Amino acid sequence: MQPLPIDEALPALRAALEGAGAAVLVAPPGAGKTTRVPLALLDAPWLDGRRILMLEPRRLAARAAAAHMARLLDDQVGGTVGYRVRMDTQVSGRTRIEVVTEGVLTRLLQADPTLEGVGALLFDEFHERSLHADLGLALALQARALLRPDLRVVVMSATLDAEPVAALLDGAAVVRSQGRAYPVETRWLGAPEPRWRVAGPTAAAVRRALIEHDGDVLVFLPGAGEIRRTEAILRDTGVPAGTEIHPLYGDLPRQAQDAAIAPSPPGRRKVVLATAIAETSLTIEGVRVVVDAGLARAPRFAPRTGMTRLETLPVSRASADQRRGRAGRVAPGVCYRLWGEAEERGLVPHAAPEILEADLAPLALELAVWGVADPAELRWLDPPPAGAFAQARELLTELDALDPAGAVTARGRRMAALPLHPRLAHMLLEAGTGDALGTACRLAALLAERDVLHGGQSAPGSDVRLRLELLGRVRAGGRDDHLPSQVRGARVEGGAVRRAAREAADLERRVGRLLAAEAPGGGPGGPVAPRGAGHDADPGPLLALAYPDRVARRRGGRGRFLLRNGRGAAVEPTDDLADEEWLVAPELGGHGAESRIWLAAPLAAQDVERLFAEHMVVEESVHWEGERLRATRTERLGAIVVREGSHTRITDTEALPALLAAVRTEGLELLAWGREAERTRQRMAFLHALEPDWPDVSDAALVESLEAWLAPWLAGARGAADLRRLDLGQILLALLPHQHRPRLDELAPTHLEVPSGSRIAVDYGDPAAPVLAVRLQEMFGLADTPRIGGGRVALTLHLLSPARRPVQVTRDLASFWRSGYFEVRKDLRGRYPKHYWPEDPLRAEATKRAKPRTPESGEIP
Repeated sequence: MQPLPIDEALPALRAALEGAGAAVLVAPPGAGKTTRVPLALLDAPWLDGRRILMLEPRRLAARAAAAHMARLLDDQVGGTVGYRVRMDTQVSGRTRIEVVTEGVLTRLLQADPTLEGVGALLFDEFHERSLHADLGLALALQARALLRPDLRVVVMSATLDAEPVAALLDGAAVVRSQGRAYPVETRWLGAPEPRWRVAGPTAAAVRRALIEHDGDVLVFLPGAGEIRRTEAILRDTGVPAGTEIHPLYGDLPRQAQDAAIAPSPPGRRKVVLATAIAETSLTIEGVRVVVDAGLARAPRFAPRTGMTRLETLPVSRASADQRRGRAGRVAPGVCYRLWGEAEERGLVPHAAPEILEADLAPLALELAVWGVADPAELRWLDPPPAGAFAQARELLTELDALDPAGAVTARGRRMAALPLHPRLAHMLLEAGTGDALGTACRLAALLAERDVLHGGQSAPGSDVRLRLELLGRVRAGGRDDHLPSQVRGARVEGGAVRRAAREAADLERRVGRLLAAEAPGGGPGGPVAPRGAGHDADPGPLLALAYPDRVARRRGGRGRFLLRNGRGAAVEPTDDLADEEWLVAPELGGHGAESRIWLAAPLAAQDVERLFAEHMVVEESVHWEGERLRATRTERLGAIVVREGSHTRITDTEALPALLAAVRTEGLELLAWGREAERTRQRMAFLHALEPDWPDVSDAALVESLEAWLAPWLAGARGAADLRRLDLGQILLALLPHQHRPRLDELAPTHLEVPSGSRIAVDYGDPAAPVLAVRLQEMFGLADTPRIGGGRVALTLHLLSPARRPVQVTRDLASFWRSGYFEVRKDLRGRYPKHYWPEDPLRAEATKRAKPRTPESGEIP
C-alpha cells in the first residue's frame, strides 16, 4: 500500500486499544484514517476473528470507503470488506470489515445489545455530530459498560475537540496524526448580495479558477437547487474544452455519484458541484482548486411549533477549513471563498450538534425501545434538550408508541422496526393492508425524499396527490407527455421519483413481513388490526394519522388555514388546495407568524371526525352577549373549532358565573342603582371610612366580592332586564352583620331635623365630608354644627338662600354666627327684603317661611 500520514499513528492506536480498549483518533483530511485504520486492526489478537463495524455519516461515503478498502486488498466489495446502508447491502459470510451508516448501527444494537460477533466499533467523522452518531455512541457505551467490556471503541475525526470525547470514554487515549497537506492559498472574493443567491457568483468563480489554475475544481454549494442552477449557468456560458461538469449530492443516482468521485481521464478536467457531502470521508482525486460558497443546509427543529425546517446557514470555521483542505491533498492548491475576511471572523467555530436542534421523536422512540425513559441514564457529549425531548414524548404518546407512563408499547416496537420517522411508521401500521398500505408506503417514500417537483414555467402547487400520480406515470427522463397536466412545465426529479418508487416497494415488503410475523401463528404479538384509515386509499386520512398536529381548517382569506396546534398556515391563493375546507400539511416552512404550506392533501370533514373522535373536546359555555346570556356548545380539535351551536336552556348553575363575569367586564353600571340604593351605599361607605369593620362597598371591593353579595340574588336572572329589577339597597343592607343593623340609622341617619322642624336629607356623596344642605333661616337658634357618626363627624353645612343657592359653606356654625353671618345678612337683606334676617340669629326663631309667625321684639322690617 502507498504510505499515508496515518501510518505513523497506527502503532499508538493499536496499543491504546490493546490496553484501555478505547481511543480518540484525530487526523486531518487526507491522512487516510477512514481506510487504513480498519485494515490495520484486522490482525489484532483481541479481535479474535470478530468483525469490525465502522460508521459513516453518509451512504455515499460508506460505499466509497468499502470499495477503496476492497481494492487495497485486491478483493471484491462484499468479501473481506462490505457495507450495509439503507436499501443496499453488500456483505457475506467472510466479511470482516463492515461499513455501515449510523441508522444501521442503531438497528443492530436494538436487535442485539451485546453485538455478538463484533469486536470493534469505529465512529468515523464524528465531528459532524449527527443525531444517530450521538445516539449510537451512547447506546454502545452502555452496552460496553453492562454487557461487553471487551468491545473496542474508536472515535475518529478531523476537527474534533478530542478531550471531552476522551473523558466520555473513561479517559481514553487521544492519538493524533499530523497528516500531510500541501499549502493552500486562500482568496476572498466577497459575499454576494443577497447572501443566499450564490449560483451566479459561484459560476463566475469557477470560470476564473479554470482559467487561472490547473487541476480539477471542487465546488461547495448548500443544496441540490443551487447545484442545478450553477450547472445550468456554466453550461450556458461555457467552460474550457475538455472540462466535464458533475453534480454530487445525496439524492443522485449511484452511477452519477460514482462518476463525480472517479479520477478524471488523462488530458481532461472536471468540475464537481457538491454539497457538504464532499467535506469529509470522500476522496476526489485530482482536486487542486476549491470554490466555497460558504453555506450549508441544516435542519432546525422548533419546539414551539413542532416543526423541522431546513435552513441555509453560513458554515462554521471548522467546515470552511475542511473544505479548503480538499485543495491541498495532492499538490499546492487554492481556495476561493465567496465571503470576505471580515465576515470570516464572525463564523462560529463549530456547527451545533444535531441533537441540540433536531426533531427528537426518533431518538425518544429508540431510547424507549432500549428501555430508557430518562436520557440522563446514558452518557452523552450533549444531552438532549429537555423541552424538545418532552415534546417528542408527547407526540409518541399521541401516536400510541408510548403508554401514559412513558413505556414503549407493542405498536411502538413495530414502529421502531421500520426505517422511518415515527410519524410515517405509525401511518404505515395504521393503514393495515390493501390499497391503503400501498398508498401509505408511497406517501412515506415521497416524504422521505426532497420534493420531486420543482417550479418551472408554472408552479406545481402543494397537492401531494400530484406526486403520488408521478410515481406511477413518470418514465425515464420525465417527459412532459407522461406528466399530469397540472404540472406541465414543472421540473420533475426523475431520479428522486424512481428512488421513491423503489423505497415504496421496499416498505410495502417490510410492513407485509412485519404484519405476517405478528398474525396468528406467525409470531408473537397477535394480529395488527387496521384502525382509522381502513382500506381508504385517499392520502388525506393517511397523512392525518402521521401528522395529527398538522390538520388544518380554512379560515379568513383564500388559501389561509388554522393548524390544530394554533399556528396559522397558508398556500398560495392560486394553489388548487386554496379553497379546501380541511387539509393535512406534512411539510411546512417559513419564519413568520404564518407558516407556508409546501405539501398538503385535502381532508374530508367526516374523516376528521372519524379519525379524531377521541381527541375532540366538547366545551359548553355560557357568556354575555348584548344584553342577555347565550349558551354555546363547541367541539374543538385542538385550536380548531369543528362545530359550534347555541341554545336557550340555561340552568342557574350555568348562568351564575357568566352573569358575574358580565358584571366584572362591563362594570357595576350594568346594575340599576336607584336613588335609594345609591344612598344606602353612600351611608355604608361613610361608616366604613369611620369604622373599617363595616363592609367596604367601593367599586373595587364590590366587583371583587360579587360572589358574596350579589350571587345569592341572581336565581332566575338571564339578562340585563333581570339585573335591573334587583333591589340593590336591600341587597347591600343584607351585607351588614346583625350587630350593625340597628346602628346604621343611629350613626348615619338618612335625615336630620333642623330647628325649623324640617327633616333634611344628609348627602353622603363624599364619605369623608357628608353634607347637610339647608336654608339659612331654618338654622336660626342652633348654636353648634350638627354631628353624626356618634358625634365624631361634623356635617358640612351648605347654608342656602331663600332661592336655595349656597351663601355659606361651613363646618363651624358657631363661628359663622359670630362673624360671617353679618356680612351674609347685609347681602341677603338687599336681595330678599321681604324675608326675616334677624340681628341675633341665636335668639331668633327658625322658620321655613319668609317670616316667623310670631315676630320677635321689633325685628320685623
